[in-house]
Amino acid sequence: MAKQTFTTGQVLTAAQMTSLQQTAMLGGDTTAKTASYVLVAADAGTTVAMDAAGATTITVNTGLFSAGDTVFIQNWGAGTCTVTAGTATVNTHGSLALSQYEGGTLYFTSASAAIFFDISQTSGMTNPLTTTGDTIYSSSGSTPARLGIGTAGQVLTVNSGATAPEWATASSGGMTLISTTSLSGASVTLSSIPQTYKSLYLVLSGVTTASGNGGFRILPNNVNNLSDQSMVRGGTATDLSNGTIRLDGGADHLGSDANNAWAVTIDDYTSATAFKPYNLYGFWVVPAPADRTIIGGGAFTSTTAITSLVIDHEGNTMNAGTVLLYGVS
Repeated sequence: MAKQTFTTGQVLTAAQMTSLQQTAMLGGDTTAKTASYVLVAADAGTTVAMDAAGATTITVNTGLFSAGDTVFIQNWGAGTCTVTAGTATVNTHGSLALSQYEGGTLYFTSASAAIFFDISQTSGMTNPLTTTGDTIYSSSGSTPARLGIGTAGQVLTVNSGATAPEWATASSGGMTLISTTSLSGASVTLSSIPQTYKSLYLVLSGVTTASGNGGFRILPNNVNNLSDQSMVRGGTATDLSNGTIRLDGGADHLGSDANNAWAVTIDDYTSATAFKPYNLYGFWVVPAPADRTIIGGGAFTSTTAITSLVIDHEGNTMNAGTVLLYGVS
C-alpha cells in the first residue's frame, strides 16, 4: 500500500488493511518493472520489483520522499539491477548492484539522501564454497572469498604481499629427496644441487668395489679443501688430513661386501661467507673381513657455496651402491 495521509474518521477496507499489513512486512502488491525505472513519490512504502533479462537501473532522485520513508527493492530477473543515485545521495555498506533474487530496503534520511540496507548475497550472506575442504576469508574488506583446499602436506600461510592466505609447502622442518643416484665407475657427480635448503643429507648404501685399494670419499665441488677430519673407527680415535670427507677410515678400505651404509650431513652449504661443517656416521665391512663402525666430522674450509658433490673411490672402481641426496629445510 502506498504512503497515504489519513484523515480523522477514515475507515479502511479489508483489502486496504491487508495491503497495509503486507507493506509493513516489506511485501505488498507490486507490478514488476521490465525496464530501467525512476522512482516516483507514490513508491514510498511500497515494493518495487525488477524483472528483466538484461541489466537495468532503479534511479533515486531528490525532492520525492521525506525522512523516514522506505522503498523495498527486489530483483526477480536474471539481469543485474543497480540502485542508482540520480539527483539524490544513496549510501550503502553492501552493494547497490542486485543479482537475481537479491534485494534491500531504501531508507530516506532526508528528502535528498537515503541509505540502502543491502540484504543481498554480496553483503556477506553468500556462501562462496564449492569443494569439501574450502576456506572462506575476507577479501577487499568485508567481501567473502573462497580459498580452495590445498594438497596433502601443505600448510596455510600468507602470501608475500600479506594480503591473502594461501596454501604452501612447509618452509621449515622435514626433508625433500633431491636425487637418487647409482654408484659405479671411478666417480659419480651429484651436480646442480638446489640452493634452497639449509643442509644437505646423504645416505649411501650397498657400496662395493673390485678390491680394497684406494679410499672411498666425498669431495664438495670436486675440491680437496677440508680441514683435518676427526673420527672414531672401530673404537679407535684418529685424525685424517687428506682434504676430503673420508668414508672408509683411511687404512681400512672397501671390498666386495654390500653391507655398507653411511649418513653424511653438510650444514650451511649455500653460504658464500663461512666454512661448512659436516658430520658422518656409518658401518662397513673391510676385506679382512672385520666390521667397522665410524663417526666423524670436520669442515669444508671454503667460502664458496657447495653446488656439486663428487663421490669416488680413488684408484679403484665402484661396482654397486646407491646414494640418496636430501635437502633439509
